[in-house]
Parts: sequence; structure tokens; C-alpha cells
Amino acid sequence: MNLKVLADHLGLSPATVSLVMNRSSMAHSIPKETQDLIVATARKFNYRPNFFARSLRTNRTFMVGVLVPEVSEGYASMVMSGIEEHLLQEGYFYFVASHRHRADLIDEYPKLMLERSVEGIIAVDTPWHQDLPIPVVTVSGHNRAHGVINVLLDHDRAANLALSHLLKLGHRHIAFIKGQEFSSDTEDRWNAILRAAAKHELAIAPDLTIQLHGDVSTPDLGYRVTQKLLAKRAVFSALFAFNDISAIGAIRALREHGLRVPEDVSVMGFDDIQSAAFHNPSLTTIRQPLRKMGTMAAQTVLRSIQARTLSGSAEQIMIEPELIVRGSTHTCCRSRV
Repeated sequence: MNLKVLADHLGLSPATVSLVMNRSSMAHSIPKETQDLIVATARKFNYRPNFFARSLRTNRTFMVGVLVPEVSEGYASMVMSGIEEHLLQEGYFYFVASHRHRADLIDEYPKLMLERSVEGIIAVDTPWHQDLPIPVVTVSGHNRAHGVINVLLDHDRAANLALSHLLKLGHRHIAFIKGQEFSSDTEDRWNAILRAAAKHELAIAPDLTIQLHGDVSTPDLGYRVTQKLLAKRAVFSALFAFNDISAIGAIRALREHGLRVPEDVSVMGFDDIQSAAFHNPSLTTIRQPLRKMGTMAAQTVLRSIQARTLSGSAEQIMIEPELIVRGSTHTCCRSRV
């Protein structure tokens, strides 16, 4: 079965069948009933488009490289779901490389992707310093590299939302879990928190600030640093964690210490991962629309690929955060820790 035989069987032109089977943007002009019929008939006869012929004909590979720190529950997986959905919808093949924050892999993987003829690269939470002849879009990269388009969260807005919520509940002694040093968001988010604290005349105590360590995102990281925080016998009534995963670990450490959440200590996360709403208690958090950010990154890199143009300078696409209030925060009466 080839394209011409399939088209003759359907009584349609080869061009019409090709548009549908190759998921061309022009296929939207074809009635949905006709599209469904083409796909169903192609499946019946086990017909698949000839990728190599398409590539030779158009001088394109329809491949995108995606670079991530790791693939696990939480931030990266949610961003990836948005990237994946849009690339598949547009008929692009993609492959993913995980660098585990190793500088040598961050430097080497983009070159390997370029050698494999990707038409663009999406880098998630990855520092970027290379100058490549293909479109590059980063998510939470905070990069200033020439020609790179950055999809970023408005961290100033996020910090103000979080601290305003806790302050309205009466919390003045707030502990903070900072992100790992290698995370692209850590410095920008912490600086945003410092600015928001100054705006609200909230003092941030050094003994109430602790930093995550470890290159795999698991609740255990939040659990361990919260244990260290509690061992200091520091006084705090609320805890603002770098992400939801570490917040979930922190809640376990607080409970093992004999403290109730949120009655004794309020806990706020960041990201709004899928499990945040189903934790007990459900997690109050700052939502960054991770799936949307992934989709926007995919849309942006494909637009640049199709326009065959590179950004002349570093650009930013700013995304707005949202406060999601659930059961892990509560009115403060006094500092209980």
C-alpha cells in the first residue's frame, strides 16, 4: 500500500491524503469526516507515510530535541507533558536527554542533538550558553544567550502572592526552604522573595532559611532539611518550600516532630503538581502552569522552525502564577515550633 493506491481507493487526491497523514497545518481545511475516513482507512491497510521521502522532499527532519535535568514526578514531567502533546499534534518526532545537572552533559547533549539533525531544541530548567544555528527555547532557564527565547514565570508576582497569603493569616515567623544551587529558578525566586519580604516589612531570619541538596527531586530532600531546621529549635509558624515535592517531605518531618499541619505550622509549596491536591492535608501552593509552559515552548520553537528564523537577541515570554489555597495553611495564633 502506497500513497497513490490509498488515495485511489478513497477516491481522493494524493495531496489531500498526504496533508492528513502528515498532519500538515493545511489539513484543517479538510472536513473532519474526510480526515477521519483517511486515518481509519490507512489504519485498515496498515499504511504509514514514508518519513524518509518526506524528509528528502522538504529538506527537513521534523525532529526536536528536548533537554531536561531528570524525568520524575513533579516539575519536569508536567512541563514535558505539554511539550509532548503539542509536538505529537503537529507531527514532530522528539527525543529527550536527561543531564542530571552534569556540566559536561549540558555542554555535549545539544551538540549530539544537532548532529542528529534536530530542527530545534527545548531546554527545561537548564543553563544555556551555546550559540547554535537552530531555534532554542528554554523553560525557566533565565538565560541571556543570544537568540534564545525564554519561557519564564513571574517570580516577583509569585513571591508577593505567597507572602501576602501567609501574612494575612498572621504569620510573621516564616521558615524558607531554598532550591538547590544548580536549579535555574533558585536565585531568581529567592531574590524575588527577598524583595517581597522587604515590601511587606517582613524580616527573614538566617536561622529560618535552609537549602535543598541532592540532584533527584524526591520528598526525602524536604524531609531531611526540615529535620535539620527543627533540630535548631528555631521558632516559626509557617514554612514556604521551594517546590511541592519538598513541601510534602517537610510535612512528614513536622508530624514526626509532634506538630500538626496546619494547626501548628502552615506549609506552602510551589508548582501545584498533580499530587498536591490529593495530599493530606491538600497543599496550598503557588501554581505555575507547567503544562502550559511546556506547550508554549513547543509552539514557540515550531514557529521559529517553520519561519526558518532565529531570534536576534534573548527574548522572554512571561507567565503569570496563581495562588491555590488548600488545607495546609491556617490562621496563626502564635509561633508553635
